[in-house]
Amino acid sequence: MGCEKLKADAILWDFDGTLADSASKNIAITKQILAKVAPQLTGSNLPAWLCSEAEYHKANHGAENWRDLYRNYFGMSTKDIAAAGPMWEEYQARDTTEVKLFDGIRETLRKLCQIPMGISSANSSDNINRVLNNNRIKSSFRSVIGYENFPPEAQKPAANPGLKCLQEVLQDHHGKTILYVGDHIADVLFSRNIAASLGSSSTVISIIVTYSGAQPDRWRVQPDKVIGHPAELATLVSHQESE
Repeated sequence: MGCEKLKADAILWDFDGTLADSASKNIAITKQILAKVAPQLTGSNLPAWLCSEAEYHKANHGAENWRDLYRNYFGMSTKDIAAAGPMWEEYQARDTTEVKLFDGIRETLRKLCQIPMGISSANSSDNINRVLNNNRIKSSFRSVIGYENFPPEAQKPAANPGLKCLQEVLQDHHGKTILYVGDHIADVLFSRNIAASLGSSSTVISIIVTYSGAQPDRWRVQPDKVIGHPAELATLVSHQESE
């Protein structure tokens, strides 16, 4: 796409690794869950990927989804993974580890404030809204869709959450260009699935950020655009009022 400006009628965002750095919170929650369902993976046997935020980011960006992360990086069994999944929301709600926005996010949202925006994430909408309110950026988003809004088979990267988010952000998507900004291969797949569901009358552009450690050049599917800092998005995007 070169250096040309991208027309954007709406921007949908991922949350973890894109808007907010939740690695420390995710590590804390995972350790608590392991203590319950897989105590053999705690203490001196704690997976190396959970020993630092840098290592966690490598594992998270190397895995295709959370089950892959738990199985192939943390060494959990299928039975342990099945037990761990339903525990995440409860442990997330009660964990008090601070989640911070990435540098430049607040300023970027301010510059893009004329564009309708929403969040569609595999995180909990309650948790996302808590972080947004704490950072006073909730008003930037017309919609926040979390994993609890859909059954497991209809969650990201299935298009359903994105379509619901888009419906709440735009009254009519026909003839519109929508950006989805994320940090993971699942976000690229998510964008492609949304595009397939909307059909040829709409354009969905996948933008991947690398400031949380993503290495999209290693992925089996490629995004449309890669940026290294939030400010690049504001420079990249143009907004045209709907006719």
